[in-house]
Amino acid sequence: MIRKANKNDISSVAKIYSDIHDREEAGLTTIGWIRSIYPTEETATKSVADDELYVLEVGGSIVASARINQVQDSMYADGNWEFPTSDSDVMVLHTLTVSPAEIRKGYGRQFVAFYENYARENGCSCLRMDTNERNTTARAMYKKLGYKEIGIVPCEFNGIKGVNLVLLEKKI
Repeated sequence: MIRKANKNDISSVAKIYSDIHDREEAGLTTIGWIRSIYPTEETATKSVADDELYVLEVGGSIVASARINQVQDSMYADGNWEFPTSDSDVMVLHTLTVSPAEIRKGYGRQFVAFYENYARENGCSCLRMDTNERNTTARAMYKKLGYKEIGIVPCEFNGIKGVNLVLLEKKI
């Protein structure tokens, strides 16, 4: 079940972030995030406060999360978007995470499907998102789900310097 997150979910979401940081620091995955910079518990807290954090719950445990809104990060202005459209027609997926203990169970794909349905329900036909160029796992999944990489923007992103931000787009 995917639902809107609440304050009680923040520690579970922050634990997913921490577990991902652990795997990256151990060399078991490459996301491009840095512990204590992004994402942090404050990332989840702000997303809940803004009423934009969603969680995927299985058997009473949170196994995935993402922020969904219509806010395009400033770097998106440098994108060579295939589908130019008004901001009101764009839905954005941010910080999609799946617990490392729950990978390869389809939860990422399930979350993206939820995001796409959420966009339709809210009158948006243009989907946008981003990921770090180094995050080849996410890039492969998004490609399989029909998202097109429209460009790579070198930037400082969420406090992390030297990021090559891959911008992705899909029309629904």
